Amino acid sequence: MSEKTRKQDRRTRYTRQTIKDTFLELLTQKSFTKITVTEICKNAEINRGTFYLHYYDIHDVLSDIFNDMTQDMLTTVDHLFCLNQKSCSYPFCQKIQMESQYRALFLDDAIAPILLEKLAENTKEGYVTWLMSHSLLTFEQAESVFYFQMNGCLSINRLMLRNHCNDWKQIQTTIDKFIKAGLESFLIHDQREENASDNFCSKISPTVTASSTLR
Repeated sequence: MSEKTRKQDRRTRYTRQTIKDTFLELLTQKSFTKITVTEICKNAEINRGTFYLHYYDIHDVLSDIFNDMTQDMLTTVDHLFCLNQKSCSYPFCQKIQMESQYRALFLDDAIAPILLEKLAENTKEGYVTWLMSHSLLTFEQAESVFYFQMNGCLSINRLMLRNHCNDWKQIQTTIDKFIKAGLESFLIHDQREENASDNFCSKISPTVTASSTLR
């Protein structure tokens, strides 16, 4: 790669980042539907030609921000059942709390449903496939669980941000336990574990086992 090409690439990245940062700053001041290309250009100190050289429209800017935000996120399943937490990427809820520049996205009523669909687009297939392969749930059932969790996570994050919650880590731990317990109730366990459990029960309660057999 030539020096000229590298400089052009750096300039392109810088300009695109400036546009995205300006958009996010405007979003803290007004709703998504009221933000215009003219405003972005004025605040970013660029002309409209430069804007359209990099983006088709404001929705294209939003899509690029979504890609930045979700590239190192985990699905709920990956987060909850990750055996080596140190190697895991940021889970969805933690990402929102740690990277404040994205918070306005979750509070905007027009953007929130778009964001939910974008997250679903990136994570639904893996989540549903994993859940179906580890349970007896149908596709429709697994998909319903997925959307239930995604909507719940989005709603609680919006609530916490609006209320300026200071004990988010504790709340996240509580929700994680709730979700994990629910997921585990569907999972197919190793037959050896079930047999061991049955043997243990018959040892501690032989009378019940015998009476059940007689009936």
